[in-house]
Amino acid sequence: MNRNPKPKLAVWKFASCDGCQLSLLDCEDELLAVAGAVNVANFPEASRAVVAGPYDLSLVEGSITTPHDAERIHKIRRASKCLVTIGACATAGGIQALRNFKDVKQFTSIVYARPDYIETLNKSTPVADHVSVDFELRGCPINKRQLVEVINAFLHGSKPNTPRHSVCVECKVRGTVCVMVARGVPCLGPVTQAGCGAICPSYARGCYGYFGPKETPNTASLSGRWTHLGAQPDDLVRAFRSFNAYAEPFRKESEAHEK
Repeated sequence: MNRNPKPKLAVWKFASCDGCQLSLLDCEDELLAVAGAVNVANFPEASRAVVAGPYDLSLVEGSITTPHDAERIHKIRRASKCLVTIGACATAGGIQALRNFKDVKQFTSIVYARPDYIETLNKSTPVADHVSVDFELRGCPINKRQLVEVINAFLHGSKPNTPRHSVCVECKVRGTVCVMVARGVPCLGPVTQAGCGAICPSYARGCYGYFGPKETPNTASLSGRWTHLGAQPDDLVRAFRSFNAYAEPFRKESEAHEK
């Protein structure tokens, strides 16, 4: 008899594109190490096999958008020793949270022939708005190396070592010239959490905020700089309303420039 069974890992999907789950499957060599260290008990993206809970670690992708979602996430929380949300949808409501700024009934009436068949919540919200979350891993999609770090940390009872500084630090590490200073290109890098490797600035494009707000972001100051570069209020609203539109710092800044 195995006296030390492997920890059970479960991966759950809510309203999302599956990109963050695919990041786990894209871990290649690291995935083999993860698979060897845990019992992948529930992961529909990878296998039809399902092992009953409780689970030592649950990874949750996607936002809560329907009454069924709201009930299901509570069941998952009760069955999970640790629960980690992965990706912009699970941590900030995702791109679908754009509906939070309008009346969702307007969208359903336009998109669906029979909107009365659609059962949805008025808002798309992060998992943490419904249950307690042990850790949030941001990104759209998440960084696969950060995901391996998070899994490893929880397996060993330690705190995940993921960055909280801005994308600007990553630009410095790469030796990338600041696109705002050198080219006058608006960039969300100063207020966005690191994790992407500063890919966009390395191609002379401004950061789009895929990893959400960094710790204590000064969004008002950045908006002032954008305005100096010629950005209009509508430009600022669109910039802060993307993949992490409902993350509090970005939401408040976009509302400050909304007509």
